[in-house]
Amino acid sequence: MPAPEPEARSALLSVFDKTGIVALAGGLLELGWELISSGGTARVIAEAGLPVTDVADHTGSPIMLGHRVVTLHPKIHGGILADRDNPEHRADLVANDIVPIDLVVGNLYPFRDEPGIEMIDIGGPTMVRAAAKNHAHVGIAVDPADYPTILEELRSVGWLTEATRRRLARAAFAHTAAYDASIVGWLDATDDPPATLPPTIHLALERTDVLRYGENPHQAGARYRSIGEASMWDTVEQHSGVALSYLNLFDADAAWRLAHDLGDGPAVAIIKHANPCGVAVGSDVAAAYARAFECDPRSAFGGIVATNQTINLATVEAMEAAAQADVVIAPGYDPGVVERLIAKRKNTRILTAVAAEPATDGLELRQIGGGFLVQEAHHFASPPQSWQVVTDRRPTESEMKDAAFAWRVCGHVTSNAIVLARDGVAWGIGAGQQNRVEAGEIAASKADGRAEGGACASDAFYPFPDGIHAAADSGAAVIVQPGGSMGDGATIEAANERGVAMVFTGERHFLH
Repeated sequence: MPAPEPEARSALLSVFDKTGIVALAGGLLELGWELISSGGTARVIAEAGLPVTDVADHTGSPIMLGHRVVTLHPKIHGGILADRDNPEHRADLVANDIVPIDLVVGNLYPFRDEPGIEMIDIGGPTMVRAAAKNHAHVGIAVDPADYPTILEELRSVGWLTEATRRRLARAAFAHTAAYDASIVGWLDATDDPPATLPPTIHLALERTDVLRYGENPHQAGARYRSIGEASMWDTVEQHSGVALSYLNLFDADAAWRLAHDLGDGPAVAIIKHANPCGVAVGSDVAAAYARAFECDPRSAFGGIVATNQTINLATVEAMEAAAQADVVIAPGYDPGVVERLIAKRKNTRILTAVAAEPATDGLELRQIGGGFLVQEAHHFASPPQSWQVVTDRRPTESEMKDAAFAWRVCGHVTSNAIVLARDGVAWGIGAGQQNRVEAGEIAASKADGRAEGGACASDAFYPFPDGIHAAADSGAAVIVQPGGSMGDGATIEAANERGVAMVFTGERHFLH
């Protein structure tokens, strides 16, 4: 559309985030625009020595109700919403002495940071939405990063291009949608009691990274985050290698979560296709890595390595003797370590994650046809102190320690899952099998006797004694499982016959 006539050019500026607002106001004034503003925005512009008309003077109506009613006036919304191509709209403007408003610059209260009734903006969203609706004739800016583009186009062509107005309108609707979503989330969280599964869920996400590809190279992929909320992955620094793919991030996140779920001591998790193939704790990171790699060296090739502590030179030397890893993620690296890793493993992506432990609260969403499945985030609800010993033989202190470690790892393994562990190492991991016996056979094959005298963890109950016998055959001294099967009596009897201790956690840990 053609540029508005010079005498009709006016902009309404009302922002909470005042970044760049003075520069924008000055640029508009240089182009002959008239400025309308109110409150703190008008004050900042005036203090910069720039002429600005207060909204109250523009409308002829005073600010009311402790600043709750400022821009809610026909002279504001009529000026924004008028269709300049409609003769009736133009006539209404003349009849009511309404000046067209060609540009609205507004962003909303930071509700996510300071939630509360008085931070629920009414006039701001109304004004932003009005301008976005009428973007055929009105520009709308909610992000200070767009101010230079706006001024550049006004200077070069006299008006905003159709593509720019449409892009700005989309950003405006996304801004108000995210704002409303944060209010709904706050109301849910402040219910008494808070809503675990609220009646509605409102997602407002912004794209942060376009990834190399999705699960496969022919699929596009990207990382999104909740608008206004920093993600752990926003803090990650990549030191080497090509850009990350969808599965790199998915697996690295799983590895990071597991490594940080094993206590405060040095821990390493090696993930392959979303499942751990090596997990260990140790006296230091180098020892933990060496033991984790030893669990399953063949599967570790091309895997994701995560540690919960800084990687030192000794760890690098252990890695150099091991298989190629696609990604290494750690909270830090000793001096010279990153350079040494890059020199030896040019294709490995080296990542520093400076965030704290990953959050385990909130909700998890998984898409299905026509909707989503929603659940509380994965977490362990029953500590070992609450577990029930159900066999004649009680586990020793070291066996209980093995059981607690095996159970923790098992909760991160795709179901059906069996983990054989001893002395802080998950020697055998059977993942993702259709029946529990075969998961146990895979775990036993990988452990190859190294977990003898240790623990066998099962993510769900054993329905039949065959699983108990398989665990005993693998050398397990203690079995940890949820219990709760109709066949519990038979499995307890089998454990007693084999001289194996068994504890029930009372909690299942399926993972799909």
